[in-house]
This record gives sequence, structure tokens and C-alpha cells, in this order.
Amino acid sequence: MEQPTGKRKVREGTVVSDKMNKTVVVAVESLVRHPIYGRTMRRTKRYKAHDEENQCRTGDIVRIEETRPLSKEKRWRVIEIIRRADEVQ
Repeated sequence: MEQPTGKRKVREGTVVSDKMNKTVVVAVESLVRHPIYGRTMRRTKRYKAHDEENQCRTGDIVRIEETRPLSKEKRWRVIEIIRRADEVQ
């Protein structure tokens, strides 16, 4: 039985690397306004996420959730694969 997730952060992004075992790198894009000029800029942040079954492939769109630290840099886990890379085209 899964425990309630509470107020854990959830992000959606694109898998940019699946070279590691049980780990994927997910790029999450966000739009932020420049504080002085007001122009909208695209910011990309990369998260290392835990993928237990090694199901994710490069180009997949996934949803990740914050979790306890699993390693030095890995603090997210893949909840679900929203869309496969081959379905995007």
C-alpha cells in the first residue's frame, strides 16, 4: 500500500539521458520573466531521477516526484511515463 505523498513537489519534463543504470536525467523547462526587462525567458533545469525498471528512454516525457535522497545527486523518482519518444512524432 502506498503512503500519501503529502506536499511533495511534482515536475514534468523530457528525458535527456538514460545512460546510467536505474537513473535518468530529466530536463524541466519553465518560463520566467526577466526582473528588469520584463522579457519572458525559457529556463531549463536538469534533475537526476530514479527509474527502477529502466523503462525510460531518451525523448520520453515523464512526471517525476521529490523523494528522500537516494544518492549524492538523486532526490527525484519517476512516477509515470506520460508519452513515449516514438509517439511524439
